[in-house]
Amino acid sequence: MSKNNDPLFKQHEHALEKEYGICPDCGSELQIKNSKAGAFIGCANYPSCTYSRPLVEHEKFEGQVLANTECPDCGNELAVKQGRYGMFIGCTNFPECHFIDHDEAQALEDVCCPKCATGHLVEKHNRFGKTFFACTNYPKCKFVVNHPPVAGQCEKCGFTLLLRRQMAAGEKDQCADKKCAHFQKQS
Repeated sequence: MSKNNDPLFKQHEHALEKEYGICPDCGSELQIKNSKAGAFIGCANYPSCTYSRPLVEHEKFEGQVLANTECPDCGNELAVKQGRYGMFIGCTNFPECHFIDHDEAQALEDVCCPKCATGHLVEKHNRFGKTFFACTNYPKCKFVVNHPPVAGQCEKCGFTLLLRRQMAAGEKDQCADKKCAHFQKQS
């Protein structure tokens, strides 16, 4: 066997570690560090120096004013803004006016809430984009399901709501009562 004298890492790969510069607080070099939230650039002199910055700088979004729009509350223009849950349309007169243009949830056709019997189920989205279906009488009624509701009655227990489920064998209706969860043929 021939002995390979090639180093495991080449010289330029070691130079990449020093390319993040020096710490503006203490003058030590900066390194890539990992946390449960992901990678970041931090000071090598940690814990005596706690300087850190994101590994990738995201572009700052500047609010874009929408032409020919008017806030229904105060009359100022509306703008596209960036918030903690994504983009939204809000009033440019923010600290004084708190108007936000919400998408009105569409009530599902003839699907009443089985818990309160006065509200209707509407499609909503959580901050991660997952779809769920909730009662319009929230917070008084906290009925929620994760699958599309269908008006109907369970043939086993008589519960007044079914869920449309996509199964390997095709679409099936399931009782929305967690105690029953009976599958029946699609109506």
